[in-house]
Amino acid sequence: MYFDTDASGVVHNIAYLRFIESTRTLLALRLGMSFQEIAKTNIHPVVVRTEIDYRKPALLGDILVVSAQVAKFSGARFWIDLQVLRPTDSCLLVSCRQALALIRMPEGRPVRLPSGFPNSFSLAS
Repeated sequence: MYFDTDASGVVHNIAYLRFIESTRTLLALRLGMSFQEIAKTNIHPVVVRTEIDYRKPALLGDILVVSAQVAKFSGARFWIDLQVLRPTDSCLLVSCRQALALIRMPEGRPVRLPSGFPNSFSLAS
């Protein structure tokens, strides 16, 4: 979108984080993390670290594909690998790794990942 670019038509670095946020939310839904269950249990997936490498710029008019997958999980944390690609030339534009923790609010306490994660995600007791 035009609002994602700077005056020279290059996608601004903060726009990639919005793309990543949207894709991470879609991944959460695909894993079974429903917003209703989060609201009911007060257990939230919270981003605790983001590592991002901007490899090549996207330009105004480029169609981008963002993909995400769970890369690693342990205890209360899991890591997601994300990529932003330009399919017209198969160019990797951005790679990102995020660490998330399950946190029970309002206490702010970590919660262990449910058994079966990431193939199933149910926080119901």
